[in-house]
Amino acid sequence: MLTPGQVSDLIGFEALAETIAADVLIGDKGYDADRRVRAVLAKAGKTAVIPPRRNRKNPATYDKELYKKRHHIENFFSRLKDYRGTLFPL
Repeated sequence: MLTPGQVSDLIGFEALAETIAADVLIGDKGYDADRRVRAVLAKAGKTAVIPPRRNRKNPATYDKELYKKRHHIENFFSRLKDYRGTLFPL
């Protein structure tokens, strides 16, 4: 599902959430939304590991140790981007 670049990541999340095969979703603060993300995941029987935004009055809890491992995935994609021009030149 493609959305315009200026649109929030939350647009279309509900449709996308149905296709997630994993039991746990690790997301960044951009996905900190109770109704649009956490409720959808809970309804599907999945766990959300998303840190709360700084301005939340009732911050949600999350597995901090599991969230720390998220950087491995971010680093992997960052490394791939370093070689994007050399792997498949036009």
